[in-house]
Amino acid sequence: MQQPIVTIRDLCKSFAGVRALDKAQFDLLPGEVHALMGENGAGKSTLMKVLAGVYSKDTGEVMLDSRPVDIASPRAAQALGIGIIHQELNLMNHLSAAQNIFIGREPRGRFGLFIDEDAMCAEAERIFARMHLRLDPRTPVGELTVARQQMVEIAKALSFESRVLIMDEPTAALNNEEVADLFRIIGQLKSQGVAIVYISHKMDELKRIADRVTVMRDGQYIATVPMADTPMDTLIAMMVGRQLTEVENDFPDTSGNEIVLEAKGITRGSMVRDASFVLRKGEILGFAGLMGAGRTELARAVFGADAIDAGEIRVRGQKVSIKSPEDAVSHGIGYLSEDRKHFGLATGMDVETNIALPSMKKFLSMGVFIDQAAIEAAGERYVKQLNIKTPSVRQQVRLLSGGNQQKIVIAKWLLRDCSVLFFDEPTRGIDVGAKAEIYRLLNALAGQGKAIVIISSELPEILRVSHRVLVMCEGRITGELAGREASQEKIMQLATRREAAAAAP
Repeated sequence: MQQPIVTIRDLCKSFAGVRALDKAQFDLLPGEVHALMGENGAGKSTLMKVLAGVYSKDTGEVMLDSRPVDIASPRAAQALGIGIIHQELNLMNHLSAAQNIFIGREPRGRFGLFIDEDAMCAEAERIFARMHLRLDPRTPVGELTVARQQMVEIAKALSFESRVLIMDEPTAALNNEEVADLFRIIGQLKSQGVAIVYISHKMDELKRIADRVTVMRDGQYIATVPMADTPMDTLIAMMVGRQLTEVENDFPDTSGNEIVLEAKGITRGSMVRDASFVLRKGEILGFAGLMGAGRTELARAVFGADAIDAGEIRVRGQKVSIKSPEDAVSHGIGYLSEDRKHFGLATGMDVETNIALPSMKKFLSMGVFIDQAAIEAAGERYVKQLNIKTPSVRQQVRLLSGGNQQKIVIAKWLLRDCSVLFFDEPTRGIDVGAKAEIYRLLNALAGQGKAIVIISSELPEILRVSHRVLVMCEGRITGELAGREASQEKIMQLATRREAAAAAP
């Protein structure tokens, strides 16, 4: 049997008194793709950040080629041949691909005074050739697709002669074609002996690409098993440590309920074209469609984040002017962005402040002084109500798992008492256990009379929670399906139609 290139034993790491890793272990073989699985907060990313030098370990042992190593910084990890590609890409859009790869290490010309651009581009091309990737190294990164930007990140890691490559949710923003391209490059690297750690919640991807899988739970090592021989149900049971309770959606009849939101003829450039829909009290309305269909663009237009060219919006029958998100919130409309870290949270602030931010006027005494005790009480109430796992409401949001961050975004709109909630990709980057909690929460909110729109690229998710489904293609609504009659096949038929279907009666 091959000797592991990486061996981790009894690793412990705590943050603010909370143990993120509890005697965790892991090993990685040369030329394998090793999946790392677990619920959000299980310790996967923390374990890999210790290996990549982002965090220092408290206790335990990290060995490289059977020799103990102390990885004090990301630069030290790079020097040892360990590279990490974070879910949020770390590139500078105004620089070229080659400049991003070699930033701070640019080859110099004679006398070391000037950067040798030709030599730098030639070296970048050599790395791209190793990846079997066609990409002009002089292209500004800002002009590349997200998938191509990710390839530049991989090339940057390989420029350090990395023997270990850690990928954290690498396909979160990629379409099927781009995923296939990434998998091709991973296969090339694997054949060259590069060892890859692959963190993902997407079970179908892991079955396609992983050789072995290590499961973690609550910061602890659970098991390492061969991916090909292990049923998904077994992996899920190991991840959650319990039997997941399915959400039983009885698809209530909401057709007679009050219409709380109506959009008529919404048009925005070529991305949204003459789109109309109604949303009723207590209803979960799913928006389905392929990438670029216009779902998010329609939601942003209704929310006032993007200006519309034509159309009108009515709230409870009254025509309203929504020219900004502030206008939308004043009419009781909340929007949970698909990019929660950039548009949904102030990650450097604590839990209670994030929850209170949209409702800060409620917490002003005499219109000037902030009632901190009331903010804390509100934070405690929603932490308990939504089962947000945090050591305290004073914990910085950036230190929490993705599922708990999503619950904080939900909490802030509940505190603002929004009657209409748009959920854009609400479970992206969230593990199966947290997904089940989000689904239960959506049904509970609808049961309380909230009107909900859910936008999701995962058809099983749309089918699981939606009382009614609208399908979009190329900016138009091409069909409507009742929850009981919807299927993946029917949705895909409508998602590939170019002309709008006849309006539902």
